Amino acid sequence: MKHKDIIANMTLEEKASLMSGKDFWTTQEIDRLGINSIFLADGPHGIRKQAEAADHLGLNESIPATCFPTAATVANSWNTDLGEKIGRYLGEEAVAQRVNVLLGPGINMKRDPLCGRNFEYFSEDPLHAGKLAAGYIKGIQSHGISACVKHFAANNQEERRMSIDTIVDERTLREIYLTAFEIAINEGKTKTVMSSYNMLNGAYTNENIHLMREILRDEWNFNGVVVTDWGGSNDRVAGLVAGNELEMPTTAGETNREIIEAIQSGKIEEDVLDECVDRLLDLIFTTEAVYRRPQPTEFDVTEHHQVAQEVAEESIVLLKNEGNVLPLNKGIKVATIGDFAKNPRYQGAGSSIVNPTILDNTLDCIEASGIVNIGYEPGFERYGKQNKKKIENACALAKEADVVLLYIGLDEATEAEGLDRQNMNLPANQIELLHALNKVNQNIVAILASGAAIEMPWIGEVKGLLHGYLSGQAGAKAILRVLTGEVNPSGKLAETYPIRYEDTPAYHHFPGKEVSVEYRESMYIGYRYYDSANVNVRFPFGFGLSYTSFEYSDIQVNKDGVTFNLSNSGKVAGMEIAQMYVACQSDAIFRPKKELKGFTKVFLQPGETKSITIPFDDKTFRYFNVKTNQWEIEEATYSIIIGASSVDLRLEDSIFIEGTNAALPYDKEMLPSYYSGQANNVSEAEFEALLGRKLPISTWDRTKPLGYNDTIAQCQYAKGGFARFAFRSIRFAHWFLRKIGKRELANLIMMSVYHMPFRGVARMTGGIINMPMLDGILMIVNGKFFKGLRHVLSERSKMQKVAKGTN
Repeated sequence: MKHKDIIANMTLEEKASLMSGKDFWTTQEIDRLGINSIFLADGPHGIRKQAEAADHLGLNESIPATCFPTAATVANSWNTDLGEKIGRYLGEEAVAQRVNVLLGPGINMKRDPLCGRNFEYFSEDPLHAGKLAAGYIKGIQSHGISACVKHFAANNQEERRMSIDTIVDERTLREIYLTAFEIAINEGKTKTVMSSYNMLNGAYTNENIHLMREILRDEWNFNGVVVTDWGGSNDRVAGLVAGNELEMPTTAGETNREIIEAIQSGKIEEDVLDECVDRLLDLIFTTEAVYRRPQPTEFDVTEHHQVAQEVAEESIVLLKNEGNVLPLNKGIKVATIGDFAKNPRYQGAGSSIVNPTILDNTLDCIEASGIVNIGYEPGFERYGKQNKKKIENACALAKEADVVLLYIGLDEATEAEGLDRQNMNLPANQIELLHALNKVNQNIVAILASGAAIEMPWIGEVKGLLHGYLSGQAGAKAILRVLTGEVNPSGKLAETYPIRYEDTPAYHHFPGKEVSVEYRESMYIGYRYYDSANVNVRFPFGFGLSYTSFEYSDIQVNKDGVTFNLSNSGKVAGMEIAQMYVACQSDAIFRPKKELKGFTKVFLQPGETKSITIPFDDKTFRYFNVKTNQWEIEEATYSIIIGASSVDLRLEDSIFIEGTNAALPYDKEMLPSYYSGQANNVSEAEFEALLGRKLPISTWDRTKPLGYNDTIAQCQYAKGGFARFAFRSIRFAHWFLRKIGKRELANLIMMSVYHMPFRGVARMTGGIINMPMLDGILMIVNGKFFKGLRHVLSERSKMQKVAKGTN
């Protein structure tokens, strides 16, 4: 241990006190030993340090900070150096606000397009997500503070996220859902990892010995700190044994006492606690070192805003450009239509909400861009309400224009932490507006704002489609620069856009509604499924247009990697993202048709040619063998494919790779769907054959009393009449608030009440309600109203007496 001498001087109570927060955002300090409190702040795309009362839902405004484009946006840049640059600027602002741990980046896989938090994640591909995340981490930690990669692991739905059990086979877990974390930890050297809320194959992640000890600590040699997601601790002692150092937020000492009692009773050895204390002390001392010398408390707001603009410019994706409608010619008259032009949709909702230092909007920037704007009309109500008059006014303006710039997308209440989207559609009132505009002016360029994939049955009604994703506080100006050709678009999609939601691989098994969610599609997510099952898509993974053209030639493959020539064959300078896919020519082990194993982004002047090398690494040919329980290489010939997207394949060669001669892990006849790639509707029996065990029951047991890990939603069948009444009241409040247009407040009910497990009532209230009081609440829920009420009041009285005695 690094800090053995300090730990030897600590009492058991002092050591235990460090294992949970002092309050909502800070850790406990021990003054007599020089152990300071450190501050943890949300910050995947900007610092969210709250000046007022703390919360984890984005309710209270935070100190102004630069709102950079979200991870889903930056992912489209495919530029790891750009990720590192963002990280450096985030780190600088974190230090200015005296933050020790920045809670990001988020790197969960985009298993399904409806996951409500996809805007905060990079990709459907683990290599891509891991490489971008490693860049962010290096940049953030270059300032001496810590990044915190999250949410570890298999947290791919928001509904019931605090109690859902993710059922996934071991190979898929390793290859798809853990590889990005492995890259972030091994290459990014993150100092902190945040455990996710969910269970994984029957155990909460922060108590999961296989995940936290065997993989994270033993295989990856991670010696940093694991922090729970806020309120994400179930059994504090089990979490400690698994190596979870820090529980957040505070529980007012309740779980510290559980640790003390477990050691005093001999349930666990004190060495287990010492090991966790040592790692937490290392995080505290290393991140506090930067503050031993004076640090600026301000940063250059203008410079950081400019960087946010540059990031957005490189991340914007041009999806359609019929008749070269873009870039706009000088002097062309445009009508600017759409509420998002005036009130930009630039970030997601929830714990990542940033209070921007500056916020550009299109109407304020359009004149300086050189565009001749003849007027603006909102065209639609932002939150979906029908408004015929707004459509009529928009059409009247569109008739007078050469080109219509139509700003459309998803609103803030649709994409939010704690909730999954209900469908992949644009709001109906926006589509109605588009239909009406198309009848009066067919030269429509749509500018899309959303953090995730949407269906586009209307795409034939626009000539141009520019996707800005959620482009941060400077996104409006960045988009205008792409529209006018000042910037040549170079972004490419980091996720597939299916034609319809029914085509998606997890369609039949997303989200898990009661006890568990089954990942029956196995490793066939995103392009891995669409390619293998030959399903047509709207836009493939890795797709994006440019104002120039690129040619690929002269591929050469050797044991170290692939080399080829890349040329700019057009008339303007531009950047191309070359992607390396690998396909095994053996069918002895089921695999996706091909997988991304490398990529690079290259800037080229018109007529310029560069020789490009993409190296192989330890992940290029490996697969996880469930029989040997380790990574293996299948001896086979592998196709090395260079593409401009996952379907626009330009060059191909092959190489024979010697294997590790491991036994084949599967009986092919038992897994026909997986060997064919047709894995979007796998039977229970076949999934069990893949898992190697029976599936747990996925539905609630409505006959048992409700307990700590049951949710408020389950009060619908509670024995207690008061609980059932409370459930109906919550449902009514949600319906009523949506009906009157208060969608964000309605969402809050679902996020913070409806899907909350009962233990969350204690874990998230900072000690106002403790577990003994919760026992009384559960008595009420389970039909013992007066006994439960007496218990709550009695335990409340005891807690107040203890608090007075402490003071």
